[in-house]
Amino acid sequence: MTARSTTQAWPPLKARRAATLPDRVARSAAAPAGESAAGIHRWLQQRRDQASFAVDRIPFEALEDWSFAPETGNLVHRSGRFFTVEGLHAAIGEHPDQVEWQQPVIVQSEVGILGILTREFDGVLHFLMQAKMEPGNPELLQLSPTVQATYSNYTKVHKGASVRYLEYFTDPSRGRVLSDVLQSEHGSWFHRKRNRNLIVEAMGPVPEHEDFRWLTLRQIHELLRYDNTVNMDARSVLAGLHVRSTPYALHSDTELLSWLAVRRATTPIRSERIPLADVSGWTRGGFSIDHEDDRYFRTVAVSVRASNREVGHWTQPLIEPRGQGVVAFLTRTFVGVPHVLAQARADGGSIDVELGPTVQCQPGNYAHLPAANRPLFLDLATTAPPSRIRYSALHSEEGGRFLDSVSRYLILEADESDAPLDAPPGFHWVSRDQLAALTQYSHYVNIQARTLLLCLNSLEEGG
Repeated sequence: MTARSTTQAWPPLKARRAATLPDRVARSAAAPAGESAAGIHRWLQQRRDQASFAVDRIPFEALEDWSFAPETGNLVHRSGRFFTVEGLHAAIGEHPDQVEWQQPVIVQSEVGILGILTREFDGVLHFLMQAKMEPGNPELLQLSPTVQATYSNYTKVHKGASVRYLEYFTDPSRGRVLSDVLQSEHGSWFHRKRNRNLIVEAMGPVPEHEDFRWLTLRQIHELLRYDNTVNMDARSVLAGLHVRSTPYALHSDTELLSWLAVRRATTPIRSERIPLADVSGWTRGGFSIDHEDDRYFRTVAVSVRASNREVGHWTQPLIEPRGQGVVAFLTRTFVGVPHVLAQARADGGSIDVELGPTVQCQPGNYAHLPAANRPLFLDLATTAPPSRIRYSALHSEEGGRFLDSVSRYLILEADESDAPLDAPPGFHWVSRDQLAALTQYSHYVNIQARTLLLCLNSLEEGG
């Protein structure tokens, strides 16, 4: 018996990355426009007109299948599934600089699927996008992933219809995975929530449905210029599809990861779930749970009717922010390489510190404070002249859990005078390619920064 040759390909090895994917994404981002954004908007409006939607505020006592648990005051569903509204006691940082507070928070431990199906038509990748209604969305219906469903939904705890196209994301024989990562969601209002962000290439024909449409990446990029059109989940899934790459950056990958590791080590996030009834500084009324200073957000209840959802009628709680947010990246180009000024963002409901936008807040929460005590760069973001604004649009957040949660997303050109090369503590210059690469891993780039990355890609890649 002779030893197996070390040059023989056994076991067979695979390429660590699909070498052709960046080129395919680039073709989709640069493809001829096809149907215009105005035409796609007409289709969205047609889907609104041909369905029946209604969202009405109701008192908590009118909630069906939801109630406040007598022992804790937590707002829970009788099935024990979906999600709960509980209390959170959070503390961030070390003494003497530790920040500590209590608040209501949504607890949803199950991992949902945010999946986009893709296929090539005439050599160009197209993405199957859904016209989906969510009760908290402005104008209710927005462009969404092919599948956007919690585990409770797609296992039919609600006893409704099956989730269309779900099989492509649960049956490996149906397609080839192009991207698959667990991503965090809003750490300000969720407790450690994650969803599976998936892009799957279908292996064969896909049945059509009137609520779905194949779009190129260029068409999606164009739709990002319109207010409240591409929903949060679609933005999150598509954020990592970046086609250009350069091996150079202001800081090496090792330096960036080391900086973030230091921020994580010195800014611990300690969060404890507590009974909602015990949360200090918040008051429960018949229609809402409010902060004593009428700031931050409130918890409300709604009744929903939607003729094109798996269930035609339901009631549920929603989080409603007390004002419009501002989410902004300051950008600079160093030796031809675009960079963004990222913030080490620590939120009470997050698992760890993540890279976030330069500015991410609701300005109304700080209106009573002098400028020196407001978030760094906030005044710059809200007063930037038009010549500095590369991108500006209103985008809503998760419409299935948040009511009219809208922020103005901005990409602003900066210079040495307002965003110096030597970034202030808690901030770091990150190349666009570095940020895109980190979206392939969990808990590195927060959901607001992922939206801004997609918007930046839409500017740079000609979409």
